[in-house]
Amino acid sequence: MHTLNKALWLVLACVTPAMAASAQTSAGVVPGVEVLLSDSIHLIQGKRVGLLTNHSGRDRKGTSTIDLIFRAPGVKLTALYGPEHGIRGIAKAGEKISASIDSATGVKIYSLYGDISVPTPEMLKDIDVLVYDIQDVGARVYTFEWTFANAAKAAGAAKKPVLILDRPDPIRADRFEGNILDTAFASLVGQYPVALRYGLTPGELLRFLSGTKLIDANVTVVPMKNYRRSMWFDETGIPRVNPSPNLRNSDAELLYPGTVFFEGTTATEGRGTEDPFTLIGAAWMTDNGAIAAELNAMHLPGVRFDTATRAIEKGYKFGGQTIPMIKVRVTDRNAVRSVELGIRMLRAIYARHTTDFQFRARQIDRLAGTDKLRVAVEQNTVDALIKDWNADAARFAEKVKPYLIYK
Repeated sequence: MHTLNKALWLVLACVTPAMAASAQTSAGVVPGVEVLLSDSIHLIQGKRVGLLTNHSGRDRKGTSTIDLIFRAPGVKLTALYGPEHGIRGIAKAGEKISASIDSATGVKIYSLYGDISVPTPEMLKDIDVLVYDIQDVGARVYTFEWTFANAAKAAGAAKKPVLILDRPDPIRADRFEGNILDTAFASLVGQYPVALRYGLTPGELLRFLSGTKLIDANVTVVPMKNYRRSMWFDETGIPRVNPSPNLRNSDAELLYPGTVFFEGTTATEGRGTEDPFTLIGAAWMTDNGAIAAELNAMHLPGVRFDTATRAIEKGYKFGGQTIPMIKVRVTDRNAVRSVELGIRMLRAIYARHTTDFQFRARQIDRLAGTDKLRVAVEQNTVDALIKDWNADAARFAEKVKPYLIYK
């Protein structure tokens, strides 16, 4: 990796907290794509642009970033790159996606979620700059940020600069939870040593990765206007678009860094219901009332546990069956600690169902970024694990401070 050059540091130095906060008004948050087009178009003018985006890349009127850049004067959109769920965001989780052509613009779409997850030199040869615009969810286990990190690294190797059109962290950018990933468990649901709930916008995350030389890329961020770290997404004024098919509301996004662990078990995380990641269940969880009562007795902050029954859509765990479940209800979103919640739920269910409730070891270890979660649940040492993970989160919060853009 080469040292970031002086010019890059000058660019990064210009993106300061004062700059991001200077226009804070009641007008609402202006996403990076609109800032680009209104006062930073020079960053792409006269250049061939490769755009990594999906359905969430749009302005506040709902116009796609693809169309906005395609129509921008003096700009040539020459390549599109699609992450998990595809450019339009409708493919199921884990579904491989093939290369295609965008019908609206005629631009070729290269899939980065299929047989190829990192752009090849051939896929980058016709661009001068790689632009990124995707709404993230602030959780390490989401594939979008790592698809982009891999693409940025490939662009760096090809001597192509990277431009990030920044967007909010929807579950607040001032909250940190969970462990720092052990790179022995790196995957597309956790590529670099980052906390599970990492408290950063996409632009800040890439500033951290490039600034600490975890990736070698020439990174520039187009910051949002009027954004504050303490904002929830529904306080930004940006119209909501589900970032992926199974994150359908703000409660699901908030709980996701903890309830996502159930993807790596024989219980269901609620896919195939109307409200994934807020519903946890299994056909054998007939004692869901007792489990909910046990969890409520823990007085975990900001949540209540209720019983539920749901019919599961075919194609998912317990598909075609109606099963008992636990519904996690958010009562105070500012108090919720979703990672601890997920750990406590794992232990409570495991303790009562040591035969039926099983870990899919490879999957849970990748989601957790360690094998210590699985071991702690099985050996009833989750209190010590939570203490260690809280210390990790505090260390990460300190480590990223030099790379923050917003107040």
